[in-house]
Amino acid sequence: MDLRRLTCFLAVAEELNFSRAAQRLHMSQPPLSQQIRLLEQEMGAQLFERSRRAVALTPAGLLLQDKARQIVELHQQAGELVRMAANGLAGRLRIAFTASVPLFDDFSAMLREFRSRHPQVELDLQHMTTGEQIAALTAGQIDIGFMRPSPTFRIPVPIREQTLWRDELKLALPAAHAKAAAGDALALSGLADQPFVLHPAVLGGGLHEHILALCSEAGFVPRIAQPARETSTMLALVAAGLGLSIVPSVYERICPPGVVLQPLADAARHSRIALVSMQHAASPCVPMFWQLLG
Repeated sequence: MDLRRLTCFLAVAEELNFSRAAQRLHMSQPPLSQQIRLLEQEMGAQLFERSRRAVALTPAGLLLQDKARQIVELHQQAGELVRMAANGLAGRLRIAFTASVPLFDDFSAMLREFRSRHPQVELDLQHMTTGEQIAALTAGQIDIGFMRPSPTFRIPVPIREQTLWRDELKLALPAAHAKAAAGDALALSGLADQPFVLHPAVLGGGLHEHILALCSEAGFVPRIAQPARETSTMLALVAAGLGLSIVPSVYERICPPGVVLQPLADAARHSRIALVSMQHAASPCVPMFWQLLG
């Protein structure tokens, strides 16, 4: 269905006068009449009752009027959205984050500020490990990532990154554990014989690799008594006495009763959260997000 013919039809339907409709469309009357005839042929129905004194819509014309108005409005809205998307003012931004990221107040503040600046951009949020984010970025499956790379992990060159926040890893012990009462920084080397509750090995580069590197520097491979994918589950299992764990200090905000987070004395305990995207991102919304950093 020709959009120009529908526009001509709507002008005549609203004016109920071919001369005024032609003036409104900035065209002469004969081409307008031709467009209406062609539309009637296409529809297989007469759309207007014409007389020397008046023009009126037929029942078929009345039915088409509502549908034609919807089609023209949708076309206009689609064009506006496409123009906005081309300028990064509309569209969809796919954001991935590691499990600890929502515990940082600045994370929700960034999302809130972005939505305030760009209300037409839809945010698609999903949880991914650091390694999964790297794979998803390079495959074009996400646009922005908030990741926790281990100190030895090198983010690939095509990916842009900037450190946002820093914290450190702490030892999670059952409150009844003998070493929980002292409150002093603990060296991992003195815990080699202890059972641990840790994340399972997943696509590399993040917290799990950092913990293994810490233990390796302390001279041992941790004995994993119970794997757990979610850090909140790990802490619950520590509270149950199934073992020790190592978690980011930001988890102090949601640490359950029965668990004590103790500082580590190991030098490699420091960790960071980085914002990442492809250097030359396809989505025009990505530079808009980076602008939040000033």
